[in-house]
Amino acid sequence: MSRLTREQAAAVTAPTSDDVALVEALRADLAAAEFTNDALAALLGEESVAALDRDQIVPGQLRVQQLLHDERPPASAVMAALWLLDLDVSVGQLAAAFPRTGPDGLRRLGLVLLGGADGVGGIGADGLVLPAVDLRPYQVAAARQGGSAADLWVTSDLGAHQVEGALPPEHVLGIGQASLTLAGSTHRRGTESALDLGTGCGIQLFHLLDHAEHVVGTDLSERALAFARFNLILNAEALGLDARRLEDRVELLAGSLLEPVAGRRFDLIVSNPPFVITPRTAEEAAAAEAGEVGETGDGGTERYTYRDGGRVGDELVAELVAALPEALAEGGTAQLLGNWEIPAAGSAEDDGDAEPAADWSTRPRQWLAALDAAGGEPAPVDAWFLQRDRQDGPGYAETWLRDAAEERDVVDFRRRYAAYLRDFRLRGVAEVGFGMIWLRRRPVEESGEPWRRVEELVHPVEQPLGPTIGATTERADRVRRDPEAVLGERLVAASDVTDERHQRFGASDPEIILARQGAGLRRVRPVSSGAAGVLGAADGEFSADQLITAVGALLDDGVVDVEELTAALREEVLELVVDGFLVPAE
Repeated sequence: MSRLTREQAAAVTAPTSDDVALVEALRADLAAAEFTNDALAALLGEESVAALDRDQIVPGQLRVQQLLHDERPPASAVMAALWLLDLDVSVGQLAAAFPRTGPDGLRRLGLVLLGGADGVGGIGADGLVLPAVDLRPYQVAAARQGGSAADLWVTSDLGAHQVEGALPPEHVLGIGQASLTLAGSTHRRGTESALDLGTGCGIQLFHLLDHAEHVVGTDLSERALAFARFNLILNAEALGLDARRLEDRVELLAGSLLEPVAGRRFDLIVSNPPFVITPRTAEEAAAAEAGEVGETGDGGTERYTYRDGGRVGDELVAELVAALPEALAEGGTAQLLGNWEIPAAGSAEDDGDAEPAADWSTRPRQWLAALDAAGGEPAPVDAWFLQRDRQDGPGYAETWLRDAAEERDVVDFRRRYAAYLRDFRLRGVAEVGFGMIWLRRRPVEESGEPWRRVEELVHPVEQPLGPTIGATTERADRVRRDPEAVLGERLVAASDVTDERHQRFGASDPEIILARQGAGLRRVRPVSSGAAGVLGAADGEFSADQLITAVGALLDDGVVDVEELTAALREEVLELVVDGFLVPAE
């Protein structure tokens, strides 16, 4: 199949949603063809679908090629061939698959190019169709439908398998793993207002509209906002929108980060921001060493709008951590993805081989300290940084260069690869961490120290993670507000928690006792013998305080101060409550 070059892909305009009736006809054709996740799984098979998730199209091509030779192939096969599998589709096949929209309607919407006729530069063979954008099904669980799945469709720019060369700089990303991670980790609760910062093609908007009355999506890219608007109109019925009056519930605003909503506050903010570190060129690095470079440090380095922040290092995420609390209503929360640089253990000026990494949490703790320092006291902001992965410099460079298919130009690939490593070395960066950030603006009437947690969990966790995030932060809030009331409750060990003990052969007592969760964040944490005793005895008959007193008496050996032991055990039990190892008996 003919593909667009990078230049041709860049010249394709975003789909137009001016003709709402035509977009509604498209929706009807997609629904009638059952171009959905479930139907595609049945059409392609599990192996092909799994391969597509890895951006591999060959297994799917082999399943669908034969169907295209039929006199009238299934409409869903034609759609999959065109948008997912890079296979030749004729105008006649397209007309049969889209009886309401028709090939010309699809062309007017900006979804296809008719080869040999009015495509970009007249590309493609006569009678064949080329995709102008990517279009694929997406499924969300909709509360308004009783938790049942809603079938939606998402348009975005063509992916790497549909374009020759690297992706264009203004590429609008579709359904990516980061978007799915953010959607799955967001704590869903009914809210009046929500903001999707850096909305892209609108994936997070789909989820927010299910539980927020009014939603705002912002993006620096006008092209991205055009895709988002088209996707909202295409899926208006399932999203509970009036396709002709989107503004009743949705605002789409152009601008950088929080600038378009300056002065406004929201109950919930979500963001998959352009956090990817943009390396400085050799010239910029030399100028930086000479003190002659400004703060952005991105001149001469091509940026991808959807991912590259353009700041030096991880400063874009630092800016957001500092600014987001002011954009939150009292009690409002923000959840975002981000990465942070992990400094080398030595100085950036040291010579020789790369230094080992220092504490990964250095940068997140600096950001929280800066947040507190701005007001002269601890800011009324609860915060949770959860590191899920880390990469060294070469690994980070390879990940993001492959992300935009930049490895296809070997010379440019090596130049940009070197720029990443040079920049990290000069700034003393050993690794880059990736993870999730949760922030909460505490109500004015709340007092006491804010709840802060900075931790690393790199093992597989239960998905979706949103309910676990919400439950953990709510338990932490209860413990912070009234620890005595929590310890006065009757508690039991959670049903998914198991006891794991390690001891040397012949030893009379275990040297290590671990409490292991089978659900949620699946934590594995060492516990003291006293806490293990509380977990073992917590059957709902006695309060936590009663159990702590009893265990403390059993452990009294006349050497350790019982009051100190009991105080430490109380703190440990409260931590076990926050993490969900101990739960209320009822």
